[in-house]
Amino acid sequence: MGLDSKKDVHLGGSSAGSVSRLEVLEGPSGRRVRSEAERARIVAESLLPGAQVSEVARKHGATRWQIYDWRRRFRQRGMLPPCEASQPTFRAADRGRCVGGASGSGDQA
Repeated sequence: MGLDSKKDVHLGGSSAGSVSRLEVLEGPSGRRVRSEAERARIVAESLLPGAQVSEVARKHGATRWQIYDWRRRFRQRGMLPPCEASQPTFRAADRGRCVGGASGSGDQA
């Protein structure tokens, strides 16, 4: 393929499997910085009926554990209702985690 101008390393790979989108994150750590509003939108999407946290996370370039952590933080600040008040639904795959709502202990990673 060619040389990376910053690191002078050869980038291996075939041209047959092309990348449709490449996002370069700049800054000292290369980490994505999300606003509180963006986190809130992602958390709200993850709480919709039938939503799977792993799919929502993949869609937004996050991990499911980040979303669980964001839920917990919003809950601690009183920005999400407790799970009991929202009548949660449970699925076997969730192993007792609060789904569709939030509780003080249900979503902890």
